[in-house]
Amino acid sequence: MQTDREAIGLPPNPLGIEGLEFVEYSTARPQALGQALETMGFRPIARHRSREVILYRQGDMNIVVNAHGAVSDEPPAISAFALRVRDAGAAYQKTVALGAWPVAIDVQPMELHIPAIHGTGRSHIYFVDRWREFSIWSVDFVPIPTVDQHPPAMHGAHWFGLVQYIAFERMDDWCALYEELFGFVPLDDDQRFGVLHSGKILRSPCGLMLQLIEPELDAVDVDQPEFLQRIGLGVNDVAGAMRSLQQRGVNFVDTPKFHATERGALTDALLPGVMFELVRDPK
Repeated sequence: MQTDREAIGLPPNPLGIEGLEFVEYSTARPQALGQALETMGFRPIARHRSREVILYRQGDMNIVVNAHGAVSDEPPAISAFALRVRDAGAAYQKTVALGAWPVAIDVQPMELHIPAIHGTGRSHIYFVDRWREFSIWSVDFVPIPTVDQHPPAMHGAHWFGLVQYIAFERMDDWCALYEELFGFVPLDDDQRFGVLHSGKILRSPCGLMLQLIEPELDAVDVDQPEFLQRIGLGVNDVAGAMRSLQQRGVNFVDTPKFHATERGALTDALLPGVMFELVRDPK
């Protein structure tokens, strides 16, 4: 694996993307999902003022657990992610002008309006331009008393990327969409990270990786849904991060095809639909 991600080169940045602000899970079992996140080193730090939503944090990473309106018989699922941009309104307007589908946001009194477009499946992509001294969390969330609002990251853990499962023969469509709307750039097939080398990897202008995985030809399901499948966490030491997580009760996939290496590791499902990939990415 390459350790110097900047050597790949920085693509144009039409939306002014500056990082990933949060990933959101939708679940009817927020306590169970919260316990799973805590085993991964995340800590609950704040609650939404009016909805059943909890914010978990580790280092610079935010995960939102949203039980508001969740369907009881569905497993937890990644329902949204938010991109940090220089101007949220401008980014939203530009993507909609290019053909993105706008999301009608149900904003209650005294809540922030965070613009969003539709992503894969039923997911949303938000645009956030408040994440420094004054952030979106300062308005809609109440800190949990006595809890450290900035819990440290284990082994330098940070956002590395997201994995999206796509339908058969949809690779060109999705690559074109992420390139045209967000300025993502496909990497050469020999540029691979972690342990799962399927599909195509796109790189955002800020360095976030997106892996698109298409079903195998001999296992094609014409009705296969498209969805965000898992989060990739960059760490400075995969073996060290694994040991720390194993002590917390996290198990890792170990099969002839997929097993941990110094490049990366894949957790077993902590809950149905919830797994993480560790990727060696020293910063």
